[in-house]
Amino acid sequence: MSVIINKKAPTDLRTADFYYDLPERLIAQHPAEVRDGSRLMVLNREKGTIEHKHFYDIIDYLRPEDVLVINDSKVIPARLYGHVAGRDEANIELLLLRQRELDTWECLVKPGKRAKMGMELVFGEGMLTGKVVEITEEGNRLIAFDFDREKHANIYDVLHQVGILPLPPYITEKPKDQSRYQTVYAREEGSAAAPTAGLHFTPELLQRIREKGVAIAPVMLHVGLGTFRPVKAERLDEHVMHTEFISVSQESADLINERRAKGGRVICVGTTSCRTLESVALEDGTIPAISGDTGIFIYPGYQFKAMDALITNFHLPESTLIMLVSAFYNKDKVMEAYETAVKEEYRFFSFGDAMFIE
Repeated sequence: MSVIINKKAPTDLRTADFYYDLPERLIAQHPAEVRDGSRLMVLNREKGTIEHKHFYDIIDYLRPEDVLVINDSKVIPARLYGHVAGRDEANIELLLLRQRELDTWECLVKPGKRAKMGMELVFGEGMLTGKVVEITEEGNRLIAFDFDREKHANIYDVLHQVGILPLPPYITEKPKDQSRYQTVYAREEGSAAAPTAGLHFTPELLQRIREKGVAIAPVMLHVGLGTFRPVKAERLDEHVMHTEFISVSQESADLINERRAKGGRVICVGTTSCRTLESVALEDGTIPAISGDTGIFIYPGYQFKAMDALITNFHLPESTLIMLVSAFYNKDKVMEAYETAVKEEYRFFSFGDAMFIE
């Protein structure tokens, strides 16, 4: 287990440099009727062009020698509503951010002042209980959970009964089909939010991609606070990323390295896949098999080692995600593309449309 945190380069860029105006009506409240029916903006870095397509057209931009890198982390019912033990009126809300030990999790707590050291919490009428065992420097809580281990195989089994899928705050309508906030290839439970670029893929589209000769390599980043935490620092180089757990298997590492050695492009599906590869990549772009924590923060000036193309959604203003996209292409070009997306009435954020940057 290792902690991978990039050395941040000094920069004059400010958080405000990544702001854009977005009408509220363009924030997608529900997914497209069909996953791959969403719109797709294609940015060609070499030509400086913008094309407007549908997501199912992505196959036309993939080459047989390419490798598609996906994040197969699965969103868990990470939002819990309960109360302080012995005080039914003392309601409390938890968002599970990441697993520290077997049944001990780092959590965001509301209201935080109620969750004092040693305090016991109750969820699901006692089906799940928790005890505050540590308060982190950032004010989050480490909570050791307990449950009836004869009735439940593990904590995930309990969470699926007492927890709620943690939709982002800008989505105010509960989706009719909760599975639409999971990718079709989600496998490893542990994320507090979906790796949303992957939401556009259907099993049929993935099969067509494989039939074209494109390889698909799963990696894992459990999405936590590092991905969606807002940037409060005025300057980019003052922002500190929260660490998240990542893992690259030997099989996926070999596949990515093999495709790259033969001239194929490494195409990351989402910023989480990108951050995983860039966290572990050697200077020559070689990907080793490794698991650990990453706190990598990618912004303009960063030199990419592993990624050649990116599939991503349209991100919040002033977020670390739009900063990563700007680092991969060009800040001004990306902000211009976002202005175009607003004019063309693309749908934004988690359930919104997609962008392909090659």
